[in-house]
Amino acid sequence: MPSILPVNLEDLLACRGVESQRVEFKAGWDPKTTGFQVLRTICAFANDLQNLNGGYVVIGVAEQGGRAIFPPPGLTDQAVEAAQKWIRGQCNRLDPPYQPLLSPETVADRRLLVVWAPGSETRPHRAPARDGSPRYWVRLGTETVDADQRGNLLSSLMEQAARVPWDDRRAMDATIEDLREAKVREFLHDVGSGLLNEPDTGVVYQHMRLTAPVNGHQAPRNVGLLFFSHDPLRWFRGAKIEVVQFTADRAGDVQEERTFSGALADQVRDCLGYLENLSTAHLQKQQDRSQVRGWVSYPLPALRETLVNAVYHRSYAADQPEPTKVYLYPGRIEVISYPGPVPGIEASHLALNASTPPVPARNRRIGEFLKELGLAEGRHTGLPKVFQAMAANGSPAPRFQFDEQRTFFQATLPAHPEYEALSALRDAAHLRVLGASKEALHRLESAWAVNPAAGVLAAELIREYGKRGEVQQSEAVLDTFAAEGPQGVLPHLRNVLANVLMDAGKPEKARQLLWKNSSLLFGQDAIDAAILARRLRDPLAAHQHFQRAGDAINADPRALLEFAQTKLQLSGKSRRARREDSRRRFLREARTLLERVLQLSAPPTRHAWAWRELARTLHWLGAPARDVADAYQKAIALLPEEARFVQELQERRRR
Repeated sequence: MPSILPVNLEDLLACRGVESQRVEFKAGWDPKTTGFQVLRTICAFANDLQNLNGGYVVIGVAEQGGRAIFPPPGLTDQAVEAAQKWIRGQCNRLDPPYQPLLSPETVADRRLLVVWAPGSETRPHRAPARDGSPRYWVRLGTETVDADQRGNLLSSLMEQAARVPWDDRRAMDATIEDLREAKVREFLHDVGSGLLNEPDTGVVYQHMRLTAPVNGHQAPRNVGLLFFSHDPLRWFRGAKIEVVQFTADRAGDVQEERTFSGALADQVRDCLGYLENLSTAHLQKQQDRSQVRGWVSYPLPALRETLVNAVYHRSYAADQPEPTKVYLYPGRIEVISYPGPVPGIEASHLALNASTPPVPARNRRIGEFLKELGLAEGRHTGLPKVFQAMAANGSPAPRFQFDEQRTFFQATLPAHPEYEALSALRDAAHLRVLGASKEALHRLESAWAVNPAAGVLAAELIREYGKRGEVQQSEAVLDTFAAEGPQGVLPHLRNVLANVLMDAGKPEKARQLLWKNSSLLFGQDAIDAAILARRLRDPLAAHQHFQRAGDAINADPRALLEFAQTKLQLSGKSRRARREDSRRRFLREARTLLERVLQLSAPPTRHAWAWRELARTLHWLGAPARDVADAYQKAIALLPEEARFVQELQERRRR
């Protein structure tokens, strides 16, 4: 029997595409305890206080911290049948009656029962409390609570119950034939839903809740037409995205106009592809390593979240005929949607690190489909991700605004500040080639005065002043950037200045700067700091920085080799402190890192030193002498002029 779930079961159990607050796990089935807990949660999901389209109860799966534990304990076939019979019977006693969809499933040979309780069109519902009295239950985060006992939740529920969200309403001027079965089945394939195997198209539409009964026949819902019709513009004039590229500010000429229409998800994908192609990338090769450091004019995660939020949270009702608009200017992108945010969202909620109140969403179905397709994140996570993506790229913070009447919502993404900076860098390099070093410095200083938030200019000036012995000037550049520039670039600039300080014979100042930087480091910046710490002969700090690098270290043979050498240093410290367990742990970890270096493409010299360090590590771990000698021989073959390799091998053989 095919699954009736419109989502992928594995994604549901992992809370991917469906937020964790919309999923509740129960390890087993007992009608006296579990049963009434499930009944109250079904009632809460049906009441759908925040317009999230209900949720799921998974029976037969234990949880810890809101996450499923695998393998699940599962249910017996008898328990699955008993639970279905009990739930159907008790849901008929809800006030008013409400029936969720029950889907027996199998995971890892264990039987489960998934209860899907979408938002109800006949809400509000009541279910019995412990004393048997009927109560209005709602969801607050991951909890099911009594609305009567939580402030004004009951009045909010009553207000919500007075209307069905627009995207879940029936489209009376369309027919079921306006839905395209091929697009529906393409969606089910993309999300990995078992409902794809259901041969009856009408059953598929009903289980996906794309249609609803009207006078004895099925009519499409608005969300079905938005996502699965050939041309949603037939019914919804605002269901398109217009992109306009200007040569200057608003008074400038229009360089290009594009319109994206069709099914809503296709609009988003096509528009994102177009915007991604317009976002230029700058990649700077790092000396003696495989990584590059770079930025883009507009980071794709920020573009994606901004556009998807506009499409998700706008209205498509007849009184909102304006399309979603994307205006491209030389220094920014503006994304405008209509109308403004729902009541309860204020300007203060759109700032960095601000929390958003749990107000009901305008659309409960649009966001659900976008999340299942991987185009949207969980609710209230979009704006934080935009801030994070812009900061990580070194871009100025995004800006969000709407008018007092809430007729529009505008998101502005400033371009990366280093467009003009790159021009200055090229000019300075050309002047240096001509021998005009003073003019090159003046060109950098002039560009810096205009754009003190440009990280590449700041880094180049710090290095340039350092070469001239003007260390105080290098420090002044960092201080100015700290006040003017994006904070995400500061760790890199502190590393650059630390390097200058070390070259200038000021190791203690460099050490203080690295310590100040430590909590902000990740990725390539953490690797750079770790290598600087090794120059300062501080293996413990180097080890901590390498650990903060995360996945960035895995493809960098130089960093892996230096990380391994750091662990060897710490193993020596552990030996002298008579901590044998720590010593052997560091040695084993060093061996793993060195073997990784030898698997990567790297210069022969790098591989030679990796073989040498592996030979020493094997010796200290007590490996057979032939394995140690073989590693030394490989090092000697790659770097025959290095006398230490031969000398160490001979010493090992004499022992």
